[in-house]
Amino acid sequence: MSRSAELARLIRDRAGDAPPEYGLILGSGLGHLAAAVQGVAIPYSELPGFPHAGVSGHVPQLVVGQLQGRRVAVLGGRAHYYESGRADVMRLPLEVLKALGTERLILTNAAGSLRADLPPGALMLLSDHIAFAGTNPLIGEPSEARFVPMTDAHDPTLRAGLKTAAEAEGIALPEGVYCWFSGPSFETPAEIRAARILGADAVGMSTVPEVILARFLGLRCAAVSVITNMGAGLSDEAISHDHTKAMAPLGAAKLERILRRFLGQGA
Repeated sequence: MSRSAELARLIRDRAGDAPPEYGLILGSGLGHLAAAVQGVAIPYSELPGFPHAGVSGHVPQLVVGQLQGRRVAVLGGRAHYYESGRADVMRLPLEVLKALGTERLILTNAAGSLRADLPPGALMLLSDHIAFAGTNPLIGEPSEARFVPMTDAHDPTLRAGLKTAAEAEGIALPEGVYCWFSGPSFETPAEIRAARILGADAVGMSTVPEVILARFLGLRCAAVSVITNMGAGLSDEAISHDHTKAMAPLGAAKLERILRRFLGQGA
Protein backbone atom coordinates (compact mmCIF):
# COMPACT_ATOMS: atom_id res chain seq x y z
CA MET A 1 0.00 0.00 0.00
CA SER A 2 1.32 3.44 -0.90
CA ARG A 3 2.06 5.99 1.79
CA SER A 4 -0.80 8.22 0.59
CA ALA A 5 -3.22 5.28 0.74
CA GLU A 6 -2.07 4.43 4.27
CA LEU A 7 -2.56 8.03 5.40
CA ALA A 8 -5.95 8.19 3.71
CA ARG A 9 -7.01 5.08 5.65
CA LEU A 10 -5.80 6.65 8.90
CA ILE A 11 -7.77 9.81 8.15
CA ARG A 12 -10.92 7.86 7.25
CA ASP A 13 -10.67 5.95 10.51
CA ARG A 14 -10.80 9.27 12.38
CA ALA A 15 -12.96 11.44 10.13
CA GLY A 16 -15.28 9.05 8.29
CA ASP A 17 -15.34 7.47 4.83
CA ALA A 18 -17.24 10.10 2.82
CA PRO A 19 -14.95 11.71 0.22
CA PRO A 20 -14.41 15.47 0.58
CA GLU A 21 -16.04 17.45 -2.20
CA TYR A 22 -13.36 20.13 -1.98
CA GLY A 23 -9.82 20.41 -0.76
CA LEU A 24 -8.72 23.83 0.48
CA ILE A 25 -5.18 25.09 1.03
CA LEU A 26 -5.21 28.15 3.26
CA GLY A 27 -2.59 30.88 3.02
CA SER A 28 -1.64 33.66 5.43
CA GLY A 29 -4.57 35.21 7.26
CA LEU A 30 -7.07 32.40 6.57
CA GLY A 31 -5.96 29.75 9.03
CA HIS A 32 -8.93 30.49 11.29
CA LEU A 33 -11.32 29.24 8.57
CA ALA A 34 -10.23 25.71 9.38
CA ALA A 35 -11.61 26.21 12.88
CA ALA A 36 -15.06 26.79 11.39
CA VAL A 37 -15.13 23.29 9.92
CA GLN A 38 -17.33 20.92 11.89
CA GLY A 39 -15.24 17.79 11.93
CA VAL A 40 -11.91 16.32 12.95
CA ALA A 41 -8.58 18.18 13.10
CA ILE A 42 -5.41 16.13 12.66
CA PRO A 43 -2.04 17.85 13.24
CA TYR A 44 0.48 17.34 10.47
CA SER A 45 2.79 15.88 13.12
CA GLU A 46 0.43 12.88 13.34
CA LEU A 47 0.53 12.31 9.56
CA PRO A 48 3.96 10.82 8.76
CA GLY A 49 5.56 12.55 5.82
CA PHE A 50 3.45 15.70 5.97
CA PRO A 51 5.50 18.91 5.98
CA HIS A 52 5.98 20.92 9.13
CA ALA A 53 4.59 24.10 7.48
CA GLY A 54 6.93 26.19 9.59
CA VAL A 55 5.97 29.68 8.40
CA SER A 56 4.28 31.78 11.08
CA GLY A 57 0.71 32.61 10.18
CA HIS A 58 0.00 29.04 8.99
CA VAL A 59 -1.74 26.35 11.08
CA PRO A 60 -0.22 22.93 10.25
CA GLN A 61 -3.19 20.63 10.55
CA LEU A 62 -5.64 18.82 8.30
CA VAL A 63 -9.31 19.38 9.12
CA VAL A 64 -11.96 17.12 7.57
CA GLY A 65 -15.65 17.84 8.02
CA GLN A 66 -18.55 20.09 7.05
CA LEU A 67 -18.35 23.73 5.99
CA GLN A 68 -21.39 25.50 4.56
CA GLY A 69 -23.05 22.13 4.01
CA ARG A 70 -20.15 20.70 2.02
CA ARG A 71 -17.67 18.06 3.08
CA VAL A 72 -14.21 19.57 2.85
CA ALA A 73 -10.62 18.69 3.64
CA VAL A 74 -8.72 21.79 4.72
CA LEU A 75 -4.94 22.01 4.75
CA GLY A 76 -4.43 24.75 7.32
CA GLY A 77 -0.82 25.38 6.32
CA ARG A 78 1.53 24.76 3.44
CA ALA A 79 5.23 24.21 3.14
CA HIS A 80 7.07 26.42 0.66
CA TYR A 81 9.86 25.68 -1.80
CA TYR A 82 12.12 28.15 0.00
CA GLU A 83 11.97 26.17 3.25
CA SER A 84 13.66 23.05 1.89
CA GLY A 85 14.58 23.62 -1.74
CA ARG A 86 11.99 21.00 -2.72
CA ALA A 87 9.39 22.18 -5.20
CA ASP A 88 7.39 18.97 -4.58
CA VAL A 89 7.17 19.47 -0.82
CA MET A 90 3.33 19.49 -0.95
CA ARG A 91 3.07 16.37 -3.10
CA LEU A 92 2.16 13.94 -0.31
CA PRO A 93 -0.66 16.09 1.14
CA LEU A 94 -2.13 16.48 -2.34
CA GLU A 95 -1.78 12.75 -3.01
CA VAL A 96 -3.66 12.15 0.23
CA LEU A 97 -6.48 14.48 -0.86
CA LYS A 98 -6.69 12.52 -4.10
CA ALA A 99 -6.70 9.20 -2.20
CA LEU A 100 -9.56 10.49 -0.04
CA GLY A 101 -11.61 11.01 -3.20
CA THR A 102 -11.27 14.78 -3.53
CA GLU A 103 -11.65 16.09 -7.09
CA ARG A 104 -11.58 19.89 -6.66
CA LEU A 105 -8.99 22.08 -4.98
CA ILE A 106 -9.23 25.73 -3.92
CA LEU A 107 -5.95 27.45 -3.04
CA THR A 108 -5.34 30.78 -1.35
CA ASN A 109 -2.21 32.84 -0.85
CA ALA A 110 -0.84 36.23 0.11
CA ALA A 111 0.63 38.16 -2.81
CA GLY A 112 2.22 41.43 -3.87
CA SER A 113 0.38 43.51 -6.44
CA LEU A 114 1.78 44.87 -9.70
CA ARG A 115 -1.38 46.87 -10.51
CA ALA A 116 -2.58 50.17 -9.10
CA ASP A 117 -6.17 48.90 -9.12
CA LEU A 118 -5.16 45.98 -6.83
CA PRO A 119 -4.12 47.72 -3.59
CA PRO A 120 -3.45 45.97 -0.28
CA GLY A 121 -6.66 44.41 0.97
CA ALA A 122 -7.88 43.56 -2.54
CA LEU A 123 -8.41 40.06 -3.91
CA MET A 124 -7.31 38.57 -7.23
CA LEU A 125 -8.66 35.40 -8.82
CA LEU A 126 -5.88 33.62 -10.68
CA SER A 127 -6.62 33.25 -14.37
CA ASP A 128 -3.17 31.81 -15.09
CA HIS A 129 0.34 31.70 -13.67
CA ILE A 130 4.01 32.08 -14.57
CA ALA A 131 6.51 29.65 -13.01
CA PHE A 132 9.31 32.22 -12.76
CA ALA A 133 11.15 30.34 -10.01
CA GLY A 134 12.88 28.18 -12.59
CA THR A 135 12.03 24.78 -11.17
CA ASN A 136 9.14 22.33 -11.29
CA PRO A 137 7.68 19.93 -8.70
CA LEU A 138 7.55 17.11 -11.28
CA ILE A 139 11.32 17.05 -11.89
CA GLY A 140 12.38 13.45 -11.24
CA GLU A 141 8.91 11.98 -11.77
CA PRO A 142 9.64 8.82 -13.82
CA SER A 143 6.27 8.28 -15.46
CA GLU A 144 5.07 9.75 -18.75
CA ALA A 145 2.36 11.48 -16.73
CA ARG A 146 4.95 14.14 -15.87
CA PHE A 147 4.19 15.86 -19.19
CA VAL A 148 1.16 17.67 -17.77
CA PRO A 149 -0.76 20.06 -20.05
CA MET A 150 -1.30 23.36 -18.24
CA THR A 151 -3.91 24.98 -20.48
CA ASP A 152 -6.84 25.88 -18.19
CA ALA A 153 -4.82 24.77 -15.17
CA HIS A 154 -7.01 27.29 -13.33
CA ASP A 155 -10.37 25.68 -14.01
CA PRO A 156 -12.83 27.98 -15.84
CA THR A 157 -15.89 26.46 -14.17
CA LEU A 158 -14.51 26.83 -10.66
CA ARG A 159 -13.39 30.38 -11.44
CA ALA A 160 -16.86 31.23 -12.69
CA GLY A 161 -18.34 29.85 -9.48
CA LEU A 162 -16.02 31.97 -7.35
CA LYS A 163 -16.87 35.09 -9.37
CA THR A 164 -20.59 34.38 -8.94
CA ALA A 165 -20.07 34.02 -5.19
CA ALA A 166 -18.11 37.28 -5.07
CA GLU A 167 -20.81 39.14 -6.98
CA ALA A 168 -23.45 37.79 -4.59
CA GLU A 169 -21.40 39.13 -1.68
CA GLY A 170 -20.79 42.48 -3.39
CA ILE A 171 -17.02 41.93 -3.38
CA ALA A 172 -14.72 42.76 -6.30
CA LEU A 173 -12.82 39.74 -7.59
CA PRO A 174 -10.80 40.74 -10.66
CA GLU A 175 -8.77 38.12 -12.47
CA GLY A 176 -5.04 38.25 -13.10
CA VAL A 177 -1.82 36.32 -13.68
CA TYR A 178 0.24 35.23 -10.66
CA CYS A 179 4.03 34.98 -10.98
CA TRP A 180 5.84 32.51 -8.73
CA PHE A 181 9.19 33.58 -7.32
CA SER A 182 11.12 31.13 -5.17
CA GLY A 183 11.65 33.40 -2.15
CA PRO A 184 12.41 33.70 0.69
CA SER A 185 13.84 37.11 -0.18
CA PHE A 186 11.32 39.54 -1.60
CA GLU A 187 11.62 40.58 -5.23
CA THR A 188 13.84 43.45 -6.36
CA PRO A 189 12.34 46.44 -8.19
CA ALA A 190 14.02 45.16 -11.38
CA GLU A 191 12.39 41.74 -10.94
CA ILE A 192 9.04 43.41 -10.44
CA ARG A 193 9.52 45.39 -13.65
CA ALA A 194 10.45 42.15 -15.45
CA ALA A 195 7.36 40.38 -14.11
CA ARG A 196 5.14 43.21 -15.35
CA ILE A 197 6.70 42.98 -18.81
CA LEU A 198 6.00 39.22 -18.81
CA GLY A 199 2.33 39.89 -18.09
CA ALA A 200 2.10 39.26 -14.35
CA ASP A 201 -0.43 41.05 -12.15
CA ALA A 202 0.76 39.73 -8.77
CA VAL A 203 3.79 37.95 -7.34
CA GLY A 204 4.18 35.40 -4.58
CA MET A 205 6.14 32.45 -3.22
CA SER A 206 3.62 29.59 -3.32
CA THR A 207 0.62 28.05 -5.10
CA VAL A 208 2.15 27.37 -8.53
CA PRO A 209 3.93 24.13 -7.49
CA GLU A 210 0.70 22.96 -5.87
CA VAL A 211 -1.34 23.69 -8.99
CA ILE A 212 1.16 21.76 -11.13
CA LEU A 213 1.04 18.80 -8.73
CA ALA A 214 -2.74 18.95 -8.50
CA ARG A 215 -3.12 18.87 -12.28
CA PHE A 216 -0.68 15.95 -12.39
CA LEU A 217 -2.99 14.15 -9.95
CA GLY A 218 -6.12 15.04 -11.91
CA LEU A 219 -7.53 17.60 -9.47
CA ARG A 220 -9.38 20.63 -10.80
CA CYS A 221 -8.00 23.87 -9.35
CA ALA A 222 -8.83 27.48 -8.65
CA ALA A 223 -6.82 29.97 -6.61
CA VAL A 224 -7.31 33.40 -5.04
CA SER A 225 -4.63 35.84 -3.88
CA VAL A 226 -5.05 38.20 -0.95
CA ILE A 227 -3.07 41.31 -1.85
CA THR A 228 -0.93 42.37 1.11
CA ASN A 229 1.47 44.87 -0.47
CA MET A 230 2.55 46.53 -3.69
CA GLY A 231 5.56 45.04 -5.44
CA ALA A 232 8.99 46.49 -4.72
CA GLY A 233 9.45 49.93 -6.24
CA LEU A 234 5.72 50.51 -6.76
CA SER A 235 5.09 52.26 -3.43
CA ASP A 236 6.88 53.66 -0.41
CA GLU A 237 5.68 50.92 1.97
CA ALA A 238 8.25 48.74 3.70
CA ILE A 239 7.85 45.14 2.59
CA SER A 240 8.37 42.45 5.23
CA HIS A 241 6.84 39.20 6.44
CA ASP A 242 5.43 41.02 9.47
CA HIS A 243 3.78 43.48 7.09
CA THR A 244 2.31 40.57 5.11
CA LYS A 245 0.86 39.01 8.27
CA ALA A 246 -0.56 42.36 9.38
CA MET A 247 -2.23 43.10 6.04
CA ALA A 248 -3.47 39.61 5.18
CA PRO A 249 -6.56 39.75 7.44
CA LEU A 250 -7.92 42.75 5.49
CA GLY A 251 -8.48 40.72 2.36
CA ALA A 252 -8.91 37.40 4.15
CA ALA A 253 -12.20 38.51 5.73
CA LYS A 254 -13.61 39.19 2.26
CA LEU A 255 -12.21 35.95 0.87
CA GLU A 256 -13.80 33.97 3.69
CA ARG A 257 -17.21 35.39 2.73
CA ILE A 258 -16.62 34.40 -0.89
CA LEU A 259 -15.50 30.88 0.00
CA ARG A 260 -18.47 30.33 2.28
CA ARG A 261 -20.87 31.56 -0.40
CA PHE A 262 -19.08 29.47 -3.04
CA LEU A 263 -19.41 26.29 -1.00
CA GLY A 264 -22.99 27.07 -0.04
CA GLN A 265 -24.07 27.60 -3.64
CA GLY A 266 -22.81 24.13 -4.55
CA ALA A 267 -20.52 25.25 -7.37
